[in-house]
Amino acid sequence: MSLLNFRKKPETPNGPNPELEAFLQAYSIEIMPRTAEKVEDFTALLPKGTRVYIAHIEGTPIEDMVATAKRLANDGYPVMPHFPARIIKDKATLDNWIAMYQGEAGVDQALLLAGGVTNPHGDYESSMQLLESGAFEGFKRLHVAGHPEGNKDIDPKGGTAMVDDALRWKQKFSETTDADMALATQFAFESGPIIEWADSLKAAGITIPIHIGIAGPAKLQTMIKFAIACGVGPSLKVLQKRAKDVTKLLLPFEPTQVLTDLAAHKEANPDSNIESVHFFPLGGIKTNANWAIQHGGSSTVPMNPSESA
Repeated sequence: MSLLNFRKKPETPNGPNPELEAFLQAYSIEIMPRTAEKVEDFTALLPKGTRVYIAHIEGTPIEDMVATAKRLANDGYPVMPHFPARIIKDKATLDNWIAMYQGEAGVDQALLLAGGVTNPHGDYESSMQLLESGAFEGFKRLHVAGHPEGNKDIDPKGGTAMVDDALRWKQKFSETTDADMALATQFAFESGPIIEWADSLKAAGITIPIHIGIAGPAKLQTMIKFAIACGVGPSLKVLQKRAKDVTKLLLPFEPTQVLTDLAAHKEANPDSNIESVHFFPLGGIKTNANWAIQHGGSSTVPMNPSESA
């Protein structure tokens, strides 16, 4: 028997936030094979049907990626592995990866992105080339990257010209493919830049639904380190302001405020292209999953082992 059983989520002293609870339904979360190995039972942490992205970091053997996908699929989770274009050598390698995922785990979803390496290892440099390859025909869902605060790897001189061109191309592709598409964004810490970016896309005719990347609870120092490494822009000032308060340095930074603001925006603007939340569990998947449960991502919370039947 798992040490984590479930019971009805208790209400907070101020009562539940129905907007936040609604916004957290159908959230997704990201893991890596090495972190997945530390989780004894995913079903004790993640609601049934949670989409789980599997991050493919350079150097991770494809066998480890596929084994993680198989485990999660067997537990009943829709699996969305990363396909970083710049670490894929050629079409034969791409086809082999897809065949392994489909044969072992029945994968029919994928996140396509350029990847974090500077120099391509082979024939591919961008997610657009992966989409053009035809290798993902028959997939039910394809996600691509979004950048609410820009991306200096794509636009090294600043601005968003190259990112915007790529989004227009992806919009056209979304109109021809049978797969459902979405933009999975880099994480940010402030709702204002996210909402402004989403509204600007809609005004420009980019109608692909947006899954907003949010960093899960983590130590402030950890959050700042990842934010700088990942090129988080204007909203980094939220962390920098908190860092000036020495009484908060040892406390975890939680995404409550940004998600509450986004949930209120979604409630007030039901036709918004912001569709759902995607968590980056920077402070650990267990910490992130339990935070989501406590704030409405599931109707249950874990019991203490002593309360288990």
